[in-house]
Amino acid sequence: MVLGQMDGGERERVLERAAHVREVLTGFRSGSEELPAVGEPRAAYAAGEPMESRYAAKAAEREVATRTVKRWVAAFRQDGEAGLVPARSGPRSGHRNAEAWWDAALEVMVEHTGQSKPSRKMVIERTRARLLARGFDEEDLPSRATAYRLLEDLERRHPTFRLSTKRNRDIANRPGGVYGKLRPTRPGEYLLMDTNRLDVFALDPVTLQWLQAELTVAMDWYTRCVLGIRITPVSTKAVDASVALYQAFRPRPAGEDWPAHALWPEHGIPRSVLIDVTALERPMRPVAASPAVVPETVLVDHGKVFVSEHLSSVCRWLGISVQSARLRTGRDKGPLERFFLTLREDLLQGLPGYKGPDLHSRGERPEGEAFSFLHELEAIIREWVACVYHHRPHTSRPSPGSRRRTSSTVSSCPGATSGISIPAFCTASSGTNP
Repeated sequence: MVLGQMDGGERERVLERAAHVREVLTGFRSGSEELPAVGEPRAAYAAGEPMESRYAAKAAEREVATRTVKRWVAAFRQDGEAGLVPARSGPRSGHRNAEAWWDAALEVMVEHTGQSKPSRKMVIERTRARLLARGFDEEDLPSRATAYRLLEDLERRHPTFRLSTKRNRDIANRPGGVYGKLRPTRPGEYLLMDTNRLDVFALDPVTLQWLQAELTVAMDWYTRCVLGIRITPVSTKAVDASVALYQAFRPRPAGEDWPAHALWPEHGIPRSVLIDVTALERPMRPVAASPAVVPETVLVDHGKVFVSEHLSSVCRWLGISVQSARLRTGRDKGPLERFFLTLREDLLQGLPGYKGPDLHSRGERPEGEAFSFLHELEAIIREWVACVYHHRPHTSRPSPGSRRRTSSTVSSCPGATSGISIPAFCTASSGTNP
């Protein structure tokens, strides 16, 4: 019945997809070894081949994702060829004016993209008034129950009622085509910079009062290495962003008691060698906590800190280009936004004074648990970056040879070797960054 309602072209595409699914399951496009086509079964779908390799072979053949092929197979097993029919984008109602009501309601929902969240009742009433003004009669409109069902379908197309208004705006502002982005080809080509409010309270070393803290990070896009870290109380100033940028040229020294794998090795060929006699009396070891990279372009958002005259003059003096991300487009600095999430999930939520990412996640009195001073909190984050974050392979690197340094085991707890007392929440791990 479903196939009978389709035109010839759509039906042919569904039957073609069904033949591919039968080949994955049985090795034969007909679904039976008694009716083989020429050359069947092919080697990739011969008997004995595991299903995962069959999925991968068909995905490569059809130029789709492996999970798409798995979804086809699951739908075919449940509903046969009818399960492969693409879902309709229009209303699933038999009312004669459902299409007109659908279009008018979508107009109302789109108009509320930048406004506060409306109720379903308001959208229904405004849609009704709009259709009556266009010449429809009251008896020509869908009933209230049908209108609510139509809104459920529209919610999948243009989220308005369920999610937060900010997230709904982000979804509505997604580009219609393929996402485009800069593609770094070498270290230092693009330096990502951003500031994020930390989800943990800190203590003011002078007043001993709890306060908010902000973290400014400079990250090399190609290697995903964190080159600069700066924690400031309450809010970040332009000079703090400049300090984080300067650390890319002059890395901060590592802690005296940091493990050997947390120190960045020396690289390159020096133009000359000067021997320090006092240095020979103690073990020679590198002291940089991160690599030294000369950035060519700094990618920033439109925050006042990053568009200030101070930071712009610093970049001009250093010969660095400044490129702004698009407004309200966090994916332009995706690796750095993901770093902030990884920092919260892997480190901050185990610290005393953790308040969660929003008011709905906050505990009863997290400010009363604030324990670390600002400089101690910065030391904890620096050690976590050097001991843990820089030793995780990144799956989105363009080639295996360009991954960050890896370590079979990272068992050092950030802060444990720097004299800072924090809970023992760290465990040995060598996972992969999502």
